[in-house]
Amino acid sequence: MARPRRGERRQEILETLARLLEEMPGTPITTAHLAASVGVSEAALYRHFPSKARMFDALFEFIEESLFSRVNRIAAESPPGPAKLAQVLRLWLAFADKNHGLANLLQGAVLAGEHERLRERLAQFYDRFETHLRQILREGPLHPGAPAPGVCAQLVLAAVDGRVAQAVRTRFRISPLADWEAQWALLEAALFTASVRTES
Repeated sequence: MARPRRGERRQEILETLARLLEEMPGTPITTAHLAASVGVSEAALYRHFPSKARMFDALFEFIEESLFSRVNRIAAESPPGPAKLAQVLRLWLAFADKNHGLANLLQGAVLAGEHERLRERLAQFYDRFETHLRQILREGPLHPGAPAPGVCAQLVLAAVDGRVAQAVRTRFRISPLADWEAQWALLEAALFTASVRTES
């Protein structure tokens, strides 16, 4: 049997790490365990990644590319208003629903004991996502009684992050998308004018 090429083995390592993040939430994943799960030696892991932190970096890169490329497309192609915001929020929830291990990573607990730089990168991810939400909300038109776009962005970010946190806490027995349409309707009514809501 032919040995996997370098790029294929690298991808296999990342897919295995993501699977272990799903199967072993809250349990530190050692390089020995990861290597055994891939079927290689620890030395072989380090031929593809100089450290475990770089493996997590690669997972963050995948998450950012998967999410933000689509967020940018929605921002460019969808008209201003609640429909654009709804698409972006549902995108994140659907991503978490499909990628349980990566959702666990985005909740941060799996990074306990890992390099502090990874927690900083996680914070940067949320800052970037909030910036996108704030920009969409600036396009409005917000309800006259709604607070500033930055405050509204924090609210909707907390809402979707809470949905993912609940899913992680229940081992995805409760989907991030469970009852989301009804919850979004409440947020939409609080944030946007009635005329815009009826058009969305």
